[in-house]
Amino acid sequence: MIQQQLRQLLPEREVDPSAALTLLCGSAAAAVVWKWLGKRQIQKKMEEARRTRDEGVKKMAKAVQQFREQVPSVQTDAILSLPLLELTGRLREGSLSPKTVLYTYLEKALEVTQQTNCVRHFIPECEEQLQEIQRQREKGLLYGIPISIKDHISHKGHLSTCGLVQCLGTPAQEDSVLVKVLKRQGAIPFAMTNVPQSLFNYDCSNPTFGQTLNPFNHQKSPGGSSGGEGALIAGGGSILGIGSDMGGSIRLPSSFCGLCGLKPTAERLSLSGAGVPVGGIVAVRCALGPMARDVDSLALCMKALLCEEMFQLDPTVPPIPFNEEVYSSCAPLRIGYYDTDGYFPLPPCMRRAVQDTRGALQAAGHQLVPFSPPRIHHVMTELFLKTFFADGGRAWLDMFTGDTVDPNLKSQVNCCKIPRVGKKLLALILKPLFPRLADYLSALGGMRSVKEMWNHHHQIEAYRTEFIARWRELRLDVVLCPVLGPAFTTGYPGKLLTAISSTMLYNVLNFPAGVVPVSTVTEADEEELKLYQGCCDDPWDQTLKQVCNMESGGAETADGRSSNSVTEIRGSSMSLPV
Repeated sequence: MIQQQLRQLLPEREVDPSAALTLLCGSAAAAVVWKWLGKRQIQKKMEEARRTRDEGVKKMAKAVQQFREQVPSVQTDAILSLPLLELTGRLREGSLSPKTVLYTYLEKALEVTQQTNCVRHFIPECEEQLQEIQRQREKGLLYGIPISIKDHISHKGHLSTCGLVQCLGTPAQEDSVLVKVLKRQGAIPFAMTNVPQSLFNYDCSNPTFGQTLNPFNHQKSPGGSSGGEGALIAGGGSILGIGSDMGGSIRLPSSFCGLCGLKPTAERLSLSGAGVPVGGIVAVRCALGPMARDVDSLALCMKALLCEEMFQLDPTVPPIPFNEEVYSSCAPLRIGYYDTDGYFPLPPCMRRAVQDTRGALQAAGHQLVPFSPPRIHHVMTELFLKTFFADGGRAWLDMFTGDTVDPNLKSQVNCCKIPRVGKKLLALILKPLFPRLADYLSALGGMRSVKEMWNHHHQIEAYRTEFIARWRELRLDVVLCPVLGPAFTTGYPGKLLTAISSTMLYNVLNFPAGVVPVSTVTEADEEELKLYQGCCDDPWDQTLKQVCNMESGGAETADGRSSNSVTEIRGSSMSLPV
């Protein structure tokens, strides 16, 4: 009826083929131009961000040069070699000035970032903070200590990019709570460090600021997502840094770079002002924590942060100060231990380090008890991955809208882009041959209803109860376990997302966990690696063996360390149910 009326109103015309072709070509040309303009706009944002970074580098280099001209006799190596506790003592007593220490570390940081690309941006306001702490009546616990912070921890006047183009627009309007407390304790934030695109990778690369390299071997990754922190501290350009951890992002860079790192219980330190690309994930929470060269540095940092200032600025943080009595205790402990979780068997060197540490702990008078974490396969696929891909990965994929996907993330992004039905179908096909890959794809399919999400949250609570019951049954004080390492060749972390089973467990449990190095790779470890079969002999096992065989080929690997146990005879990765 309507079509007939339109025919009566409109004169009949024959369609001109040339006009239609012209219109089609014009539309195609307009689409191409529009796409080009969009890419050009993105390119301009990236170029501006790099230009701002380069200007900051030049400004800091000039400031360092001026200081050098004024004070040419500074013994740089002597200052850089001081442990944090000794450095704070020297600063407080006045035998070292905060200005000398700041410019010494700035100079070293410039050198390290030139080699590894670990600093995303220097903080010129560090010179203002230097003046501010000298006016303070009381010297805080971190008085005069230069400190580096991860990219997404807000500092007033600077971007928190998360490695994404869409975050290159608006600088932070104020400091995060953590930065405010650090400044009140006398610390001087001087650098913001590089991260992987979207933070969801344990490599460290993004299209805007590029790839960060391991300072011990530039073919290797420093880990991630706190990879810039790991590289800067391991290279000697920072003595203390703040990272974040949602699946191992403090502990993995600590492992790859041979550092000490602590993931506290989530919200033990304020998260206010520390943005994440996908907000609202509450089943498994992010935690901020320190990274440094030794355990005492981590402890000092926690003492400084767990103060009345933190509790007042963020009332959601439990007002519980650092427990010095527990930390200083020499009482014998009952320690559970395991060297594999059964889901992703680690290289022989990592397991050996746990056994070496077990022997050292026993010799020191502690009691070691075999412990097996329950159902890690279930935790990885049904609890951890489904938390982050509850929507099938749509919110995460939206982060890349109008952006270039970093090559190190392409395999993860491509898996997420498969339609839900396709993921389920592929999972069914792969299940008989490669069950881990099948379950991984199935988990990426996400959840279909609120009821299913509620049930998922209940499963996490039930698992925590089960784990704690087993812990209490064995009357454990602490657990000694392995962590992923040694350092992977750049690009490989994106191909082995589920290799982080050794770290993600303690995010799901919301237990504090720490990492410290104890050993180096031996020739015997290299020989044993030739016999490595993994647990499923699937592509993941083969890839892990390949990346470990790509280590230097000698007795030492990328970072000269085989694993992360605990220094001072503590353990490879430790967790407490606090």
